[in-house]
Amino acid sequence: MAERKLLVLFGSQTGTAQDTAERIGREATRRHLQCRVEALDSCDLANLIHEPLVVFVCATTGQGDPPDNMKMFWRFLFRKNLPPGSLCQLDYAVLGLGDSSYPKFNFVAKKLHKRVLQLGGNPLLPVALGDDQHDLGPDAVVDPWLVALWDKILALYPLPPGLEIISPDTRLPPKYTLHYLPEDSPPPEGDLLQLTAPRAVPSELHPFAAPLVSNQRVTAHSHFQDVRLIEFDITGSGITFSAGDVVMIQPQNCPEDVQQFCQLLRLDPDKRFVLKPMEPGTSLPPLLPQPCTIRHLVTHYLDISCVPRRSFFELLSYFSTNELEREKLQEFSSAQGQEELYSYCNRPRRTTLEALWDFPHTTCAIPADYLLDLIPRIRPRAFSIASSVLAHPDRIQILMAVVQYKTRLSKPRRGLCSTWLASLSPEQGDVRVPLWVKKGGMKFPADPATPVIMIGPGTGVAPFRAAIQERVAQGRRGNCLFFGCRQKSKDFYCQVEWEELVAKGFLTLFTAFSRDQEEKVYVQHRIQENRRLVWELLSSGNAHVYLAG
Repeated sequence: MAERKLLVLFGSQTGTAQDTAERIGREATRRHLQCRVEALDSCDLANLIHEPLVVFVCATTGQGDPPDNMKMFWRFLFRKNLPPGSLCQLDYAVLGLGDSSYPKFNFVAKKLHKRVLQLGGNPLLPVALGDDQHDLGPDAVVDPWLVALWDKILALYPLPPGLEIISPDTRLPPKYTLHYLPEDSPPPEGDLLQLTAPRAVPSELHPFAAPLVSNQRVTAHSHFQDVRLIEFDITGSGITFSAGDVVMIQPQNCPEDVQQFCQLLRLDPDKRFVLKPMEPGTSLPPLLPQPCTIRHLVTHYLDISCVPRRSFFELLSYFSTNELEREKLQEFSSAQGQEELYSYCNRPRRTTLEALWDFPHTTCAIPADYLLDLIPRIRPRAFSIASSVLAHPDRIQILMAVVQYKTRLSKPRRGLCSTWLASLSPEQGDVRVPLWVKKGGMKFPADPATPVIMIGPGTGVAPFRAAIQERVAQGRRGNCLFFGCRQKSKDFYCQVEWEELVAKGFLTLFTAFSRDQEEKVYVQHRIQENRRLVWELLSSGNAHVYLAG
């Protein structure tokens, strides 16, 4: 009898594809298949030729780009020297997650399906194209597609005699178990936020703990929007970057939320534990120290402020001892309950912590072993770098709007990362922020004679500040900036800096202050008014145009 094993590989940017891949993993376990779920870039690609059965789950980001955790796999897959029949032993299926409001809808999934087919793979089903725009979200496509997938897989790999599919009423074991350490065991060496080992370029798995140098509000105090110019010291980090690059920041939960979470779940924040995988071969979460305290786990790892997904309510329903709560949780995790779930969670942007408050009988019964199955990890946030090394050596600056808005819930919604960063101040002592740098999508022209037209309303001006600083330091003059905001006196970021560069002849600046007069004026009006100049730069100057929002 053929070995019943399945490999589920995902490429995920925001966590949705990973969540779907883990769902497939759980459904495989119920069908007694040996199943591994891995990020595409964590999987040993040389072994792909020995895998009999693979399900790929991949998102499409930006303009048809693969997510960060499948970029290496993508390059490998499209190598010209891969022999045409190299995947002929492989049965596979591709599930795509995308958004049909973008022109390259599910581009990655379609292209992956086609390429594996070219290399000799045998598709079990047509590619599934999950769509965020659908009323029921991607699940409208995913649910029926998975039913068809299991039919195909069980036809190829029937259940062994005497075994039944594990009923959906039965709770599956957790991925890890928490083993608490005795009170008197020696504490871990050093701080839990380890500084990067020297010579290793900082990355997601090894961020650099950068000291916060300054945190300055750049909007008037009377303005509704709080925007900060924040500076970090990256001396000795080995980080290099140029204009257009992006800094990734790993945020953390606020102490009040951490305390509330621990109280709700009856957890002692100072308890120390080590994690043990349930299945041999399961790797430990790379960003968690061993041993670890509950407080560190909840502060730095569990995303208790994210909007919970359907899988959260499904797992939660197994712990419920209260009939009313269990029925509601089961409804939220059913295909029919998705509209109801959307209006409970997504529309008002209700957080995981708030959802736990609403199910008190269930919440206090959650076993600690299941925390890592229940709550996803905190994702890093990306910010355009707003400074140039040539103007500010050993420093990175960002221009950040503090996210806060109202929904029908009484408490204002707050962005996790921006609220945390805004609360930090160098006066608090040695304040450090874990960060690393990623190549951005914008490349500025190498030829010093090429003029640059930059359109950056609001905080969209951040990458252009980096580019202008860089180009001015190199003595380049053809810099044209269209900047827009509400009011000259309230949110005209970097006004003094721009005016100095205009006076020195390094910058041509056009501003649109939309609320400073009766009729609203935006950057597009200024472009139209200056169409002759813009056309001249484009037609005879061969100018490059950049737009950031």
